[in-house]
Amino acid sequence: MTKILVIYASDYGNTEKMARAAAEGVEAVDGTTVTVKQAEEVTAGDWTTSDGVLLGSPVHMGSMDWRVKKMIDTVCSGLWMQDKMNGKVAGVFTSGGGFGNAGGGTELAMLAMLNNFAELGMLIVPLPKMTGDYKHGGLHWGPYGRSADSNMENVGVSEEALAVCRRHGTHLTRAAAAMQNRDIFAP
Repeated sequence: MTKILVIYASDYGNTEKMARAAAEGVEAVDGTTVTVKQAEEVTAGDWTTSDGVLLGSPVHMGSMDWRVKKMIDTVCSGLWMQDKMNGKVAGVFTSGGGFGNAGGGTELAMLAMLNNFAELGMLIVPLPKMTGDYKHGGLHWGPYGRSADSNMENVGVSEEALAVCRRHGTHLTRAAAAMQNRDIFAP
């Protein structure tokens, strides 16, 4: 059984919609269970019992949401000290409403989250450009959802962006299943 943890923070419900779509993609893979939690609810046990983690955040001033950062600082630091996440897979997604097509800072927020996964020794699962609907919600780092129009009015993420999230959930789950029970970082 492959276990995937989907973690998110959400301000207006857009990142939560993306998390739920990613979870649908996870569930499309046979022999998989998925747990979806808000960043404030996640425990170290949630991380260590998973085979893979998908982390989603709204973009705040070109970076991840403070609740996601707090979870990383309080939950993940101990996992890092104990090398508990080495060899597990990880991926990210974001929603943004700022200026710029993806919402200003989307790529920077993704990189900040991915940096933490690299510190944990996790294997990063990118989003291939051949992924369906990529042009409507994909960067090589992961899916994004544009949540506001050019007048900065919240319009919600598009169905195409949610479809990219579903596909990313499926890709990440397949990678986690392939890596399951492999100790690639053995001394």
